[in-house]
Amino acid sequence: MPQNKQRLLTKSLYVAGLQCEKYLWLAFNKPEALPRNDKATQHRFDEGKAVGDLAKNLFPDGVEIGELDTIKNDERSKELIKERRVLFEAGFIHKNGKCYARADVLVPVGKDEWDIYEVKSATSVKEDYFEDVSFQKYCYESIGLKIRKCVILHVNNQYIRKGKINPKDFFVEADITKEVRDIMPLVNGKIDKLFGVIAKKECPEITSGNYCEDPFNVHFDDKFLTEHPSDIFDLYRGGKVALELFNSGVLEIKDIPEHHKLNAKQNIQRKTSIEGKHHIAHKELNVFINSLKYPLYFLDFESYNTAIPLYDNLKPYQQVPFQFSLHVAGKKGKPEHHSFIAEGAGDPRQAFLEELLKVMGTEGSVVVYNQSFEQGVLANLADLYPKHSKAISGIIARMSDLLVPFREFSYYHPEQKGSASIKHVLPVLTGLKYDDLEISAGDEASLSYLYMIRGDGEGNKASPQEAKKIKNDLEEYCGLDTHGMVIILDKLKELVEK
Repeated sequence: MPQNKQRLLTKSLYVAGLQCEKYLWLAFNKPEALPRNDKATQHRFDEGKAVGDLAKNLFPDGVEIGELDTIKNDERSKELIKERRVLFEAGFIHKNGKCYARADVLVPVGKDEWDIYEVKSATSVKEDYFEDVSFQKYCYESIGLKIRKCVILHVNNQYIRKGKINPKDFFVEADITKEVRDIMPLVNGKIDKLFGVIAKKECPEITSGNYCEDPFNVHFDDKFLTEHPSDIFDLYRGGKVALELFNSGVLEIKDIPEHHKLNAKQNIQRKTSIEGKHHIAHKELNVFINSLKYPLYFLDFESYNTAIPLYDNLKPYQQVPFQFSLHVAGKKGKPEHHSFIAEGAGDPRQAFLEELLKVMGTEGSVVVYNQSFEQGVLANLADLYPKHSKAISGIIARMSDLLVPFREFSYYHPEQKGSASIKHVLPVLTGLKYDDLEISAGDEASLSYLYMIRGDGEGNKASPQEAKKIKNDLEEYCGLDTHGMVIILDKLKELVEK
């Protein structure tokens, strides 16, 4: 029997297969071709494990089955269910011999019933959780377990840490028994379909009329896409419109028929794609430029967040600022640069705020890129440190968002690929790129800083040499954000003047 026929369909592969057939096919037939987890993905897994471990404290008498292979886990789980104990990671092979699911927590109820508790590190219930738990129920009921209730334990995003984490307040119980019951009749058919995918001789790929959103980044080398480059999904807020166009054979924005209904921004995209040059709304850009008051404070923050708050007075996933870059520019002369990176593994927020207030001044526009982020971080700091709330409110009131001219398409170039982010705008306007940096994205900055101060999920610690390099890389990355804003504004002025 071929090896792919011997593998079991697990709940994670079941849910993944419903999202992307190619990923499922590769997992069974060519697992070596699956992309390796990047640092951000591994961090999410580590966070999920930490949340799962915390949830076990809600069931102090639970029995840990441990990391056993599927057959041994199945055997051990069947032994322990006879004892009517709370079980962690109990796994059962479906009687068809093809499916296998482990429960985060399996709780005995009454004489012969069980409740499924699935732990998630998200802050709300998502639809794919119904698929996840229905697959578990499908497997467990096949071997005779009576499932009474299905529950999602997810993170309470309003929880505020005060001392030791309290699991009862940290988690929210969401009963999804009805939702699971409603889709149970469909599970068997879905499983049959997925095994049909697995059995295909050829790997499922994207073709015209058959698109996958590619949540696992496995379709980049599909033959159709390499032979027919497409930018149609760069259509600004294209959504269903872009999907309909792709499936109808319109693969490039420049080829969208004139009679096809588009909004104003999408029409600008089509026009610039055809002409191959930028669009400029001089009046709107002038209004924005003239609204700025000197001196200009070009400001950018870097932050991290964790599912389980690391410090007191912190919520799950609340942004913890640890770095800022500030370029202060007058009407003439070279901008003055200030920067800060918090030292040590303690709470960085107070030192961050105190250093920021030293260099912000009280007059002049504070130029940021996507102000909702900086404003949110500052608002949280104002709540935490009320004695500084007036100064913080003053900074927020002076903010001007450099994102706005690009979000409103007052300036647009087709090389932006439908994005108004600084990562796309800066190279188009100035030729400067983040790709040349060791740290080139916000999540990389967060994870690098966390590794520098706390180590990684496997217990590795940053050496002094690594820490020094990370700090230099962080300085360079955050510094480019604010230096880039200075140059972007200069370029917009130049374009308007011309």
